[in-house]
Amino acid sequence: MPEAPSLTLVLGGARSGKSTHAEGLIAAFPPPWTYIATAESFDGEMDERIRLHQERRDERWQTVDAPLDLAGALRSAPDGQPVLVDCLTLWLSNHLLAEHDLDAVSVELADVLRLPRGPWIVVSNEVGLGIVPDNALARRFRDAAGRLNQRVAAIADHAIFIAAGLPIRLK
Repeated sequence: MPEAPSLTLVLGGARSGKSTHAEGLIAAFPPPWTYIATAESFDGEMDERIRLHQERRDERWQTVDAPLDLAGALRSAPDGQPVLVDCLTLWLSNHLLAEHDLDAVSVELADVLRLPRGPWIVVSNEVGLGIVPDNALARRFRDAAGRLNQRVAAIADHAIFIAAGLPIRLK
């Protein structure tokens, strides 16, 4: 019997352990699991990050690449199937680089996330805890990410903050 639909936000800083924690949450549900990957690689360092994430997934995972159309990928997810989205901030940066309207795509995504059709877990970076960025592009991204995280946290059934690998339940 499929689990009741719910939305969980897993939020944290870079290398905080948020992806590993989210994968552990998904593993509590019966497979198959859908992994919606939003990363795009433009260099060797990002290739390595993606490879490490891929190595943690076995045949129980179905991977969907959605660097831009995350809302569409979620709409296409099978009813009742656990879904892990990793991550919202990479998806947002893809839209920023494509010069899309960040508020419009964030609202569209939030509309889809509002009605999960299974246990959905979304990972996002908390980027607002450091110093104020020194350039307009970085400040625009930080502000858009903060607004997106607030939007998703407001509609999420559960929100978890990861610091130094430790989960802190926010909601």
